[in-house]
Amino acid sequence: MPPDATASPAQAERTAFTGRDLRKIYVTGETEVHALRGVDFDIRKGEILVLLGPSGSGKSTLLNIVGGLDRATSGSLHYEDTELSALDDADLTRFRRAQIGFIFQFYNLIPSLTAEENVRLVTDIADDPMDPGEALALVGLAERRHHYPAQLSGGEQQRVAVARAIAKQPGVLLCDEPTGALDSQTGVRVLETLEAANRELDTTLLIITHNAGIAAMADRVFHFLDGTIARIETNERRISPAEISW
Repeated sequence: MPPDATASPAQAERTAFTGRDLRKIYVTGETEVHALRGVDFDIRKGEILVLLGPSGSGKSTLLNIVGGLDRATSGSLHYEDTELSALDDADLTRFRRAQIGFIFQFYNLIPSLTAEENVRLVTDIADDPMDPGEALALVGLAERRHHYPAQLSGGEQQRVAVARAIAKQPGVLLCDEPTGALDSQTGVRVLETLEAANRELDTTLLIITHNAGIAAMADRVFHFLDGTIARIETNERRISPAEISW
């Protein structure tokens, strides 16, 4: 499918990712699984993009390739002026460490470390991090900085995971089902935190979700089907997470 052609010249100058004819084939024994079938896309810097589609449609594969966790079998991928598909493993790791923050359905916090110490794990290896306390304040957990994961609710743990991801001030946040394990009220709070990071840090935000209601808070929605981007939907207005029909 051709890339979305609705971007203005100003938006085109702020392109974060450009993918052309990206394909990903997984080989298991004599079986080939075509996870991506020649997708083309442009992702704009600073936008909120939601990825929708059934399981196995290619959403997580694309997220992993964009985030430098996996490589496409063929095709080209650029982040701004850097061709990611041409980087060796060491340079791809450096890109991922500098530019990408990951948030998953499960929080992956270290139980023996406080919220602040969990965030500091990332800031200690980042080039230009914010203070861990500042990151926790941004997600509304300044007063919980010295609490351990077992002392936090599920939503608070997920917000610590968000703080950990944004503390290194990445250009991109990649979220795979960030509210999948949360109730609606807690999920809205986490989405509000992600929206704040997008707004205040100009972070490009990609969200995989099975909750179609979340698509309404996005600038655009990529609808996946059978390893392709079947259609791209543009929202005339982004609604706030509090307005989402859960």
